[in-house]
Amino acid sequence: MEPRSTPAPGTPLPRPPLPHRGAPWALFLDVDGSLLEFAASPSGVRVPPALIGLLQRLRDALDGALALVSGRGIDDLDRLFAPLRLPAAGVHGCELRAADGARRALELDRALAARLHARARELAAALPGVRLEPKPAAVALHYRHAPALAAQVHEGAARIAAALPGIALQPGAMVCELKPAGADKGRAVEALRAAPPFRDRTPVFVGDDLTDEHAFAAVNRADGLSVLVGARPSAARYALPAPADVHAWLRRVAAALEQGGSGP
Repeated sequence: MEPRSTPAPGTPLPRPPLPHRGAPWALFLDVDGSLLEFAASPSGVRVPPALIGLLQRLRDALDGALALVSGRGIDDLDRLFAPLRLPAAGVHGCELRAADGARRALELDRALAARLHARARELAAALPGVRLEPKPAAVALHYRHAPALAAQVHEGAARIAAALPGIALQPGAMVCELKPAGADKGRAVEALRAAPPFRDRTPVFVGDDLTDEHAFAAVNRADGLSVLVGARPSAARYALPAPADVHAWLRRVAAALEQGGSGP
């Protein structure tokens, strides 16, 4: 198979294709901003019941090769998508659940975690409108309600990361996250792909944020399909405008898979 080319900068990205016979997919889906519209706070998002049914169809049609890859923790994903318990990567790869249910997680040293959370609390307290979200092995600083403070949040988070060994800064959509260095969604996708049912399948990753660029790069290296939700400079090779368009495309993917593929 010829490697897929990346469109020239500034060229609108094409919409992603449908699966073809003889090329089984492994589907990796970001959640916030990709499957779900953003809400005023992470706890405010809602999962349409129809989306649960669609993910069940895709999981069955892909023989289980469907995973969620998110900045949220895996327990939070389970709450949102109940009764589904899909293979998943949480907290940008700090948590991983394989298809057999086995879980592993990166853990911060207690003293380091305490320093991280204390400094993040101090930063959030000094910037009215910035909300602190503690996570397992990480912390997020949301400024969706205070966009004018973006530069101060990024600068403060960068100072925290520079002062704490083993902590890395991960910018996102109206958020800065501080997490263990070496954990990202690209490594998470590669880890999931190392075992059945994802192994030896064409990887397809759908994401919207800067946090998804590591996964786009990993999928591109494997000659898979990288799909950006939205419009911005990205390593992705395909694009869809918004979560509603992702749902429509996924319905077509499910139908094509159930019919044995969309073409020869």
